[in-house]
Amino acid sequence: MDNDLPDPSGPPAAPPRGPAPALPPPPEGVEFRAALLLVALLVLVCAAAAYLLYARGVFEATQRLVLIADDSEGVTVGMTLTFAGFPIGRVGRIELTDEGNARILVDVPRKDAHWLRSSSVFTLSRGLVGNTALRAYSGILTDPLLPDGAVRRVLAGDATTEIPRLVAAARDLVQNLIALTATDGPLAATLGNVQSVTEQLKGPGGALGVLMGNDVDRSRIVTALDRTNALLARIDGLVKRTDGLVGRADNLVGRADEQLLGASGVVSDTRATVAQLTGLLTEARGSLKKVDALLDEAQGIARNARVATTDLGLLRAEVESSLRKVEHLVSEINRKWPFARDTEVKLP
Repeated sequence: MDNDLPDPSGPPAAPPRGPAPALPPPPEGVEFRAALLLVALLVLVCAAAAYLLYARGVFEATQRLVLIADDSEGVTVGMTLTFAGFPIGRVGRIELTDEGNARILVDVPRKDAHWLRSSSVFTLSRGLVGNTALRAYSGILTDPLLPDGAVRRVLAGDATTEIPRLVAAARDLVQNLIALTATDGPLAATLGNVQSVTEQLKGPGGALGVLMGNDVDRSRIVTALDRTNALLARIDGLVKRTDGLVGRADNLVGRADEQLLGASGVVSDTRATVAQLTGLLTEARGSLKKVDALLDEAQGIARNARVATTDLGLLRAEVESSLRKVEHLVSEINRKWPFARDTEVKLP
């Protein structure tokens, strides 16, 4: 009985539990709102996926370009084909041909396909540091466009293939350096020669002794320099004398100018003489004009005398003709008058 009694020092007894209160009913349209939210979320997810596909060019019109390479090392699906640093295509698939080559299928959008021409060149370069790059080069943009499905060979360039050659070249370079810097090598001999030349420069001969090679030639050069200095001193004296002579010549020229061009100089006298000669020539010109008139008159007289001489010739010819007729008449009279003894005919 005592054990069933509550301990007054212990915790108080819990109150008796009654019936639980009833929850309020949910608001109307909650299920519809939840369904609408799920539909909106699904639409947003589909729109985001569609946008991503559009951004990646899934819905864009493209043309296929097939590139053939020896291997596809470094090439991945989704890798871009660049032209002048801008992406113009994307690798869609990589296949292996029957010949063991890599067949790279590139999708090029139609809007960027005009950068690819029939003469375009495609390269696949692999660097020591960085990713593999697939590039296109079009040198002549006036060539025909590259057709859809064209197959082109890729020119591959791998920088790692040059490493063995670089290592061999570096080994040869190190060996040459070792041979060059050896104790009996050409570099040591050159440094020894430089040291000996430096000692000669510090010596009494100096740089001239190094250039000449011996003291005899050096002394000759020094003597020639001394003589040259003496000759230059003499030339300076001659130049000073020449300057004095030039000054005297200038004075003489001034005097000559005064005598020639002065008020009472030769030029003034010459001018007066020329003026007098001009007057004499004017008078002579007048005299010559008079002589020309006289000559014209003489020419007229000569022409008249020439005409008179012509008339005298005609008169003489007529007289001679008359004399011949008279002589013929006398001859006829003498022939017809035989008793006449004096046959001379006296002409008046």
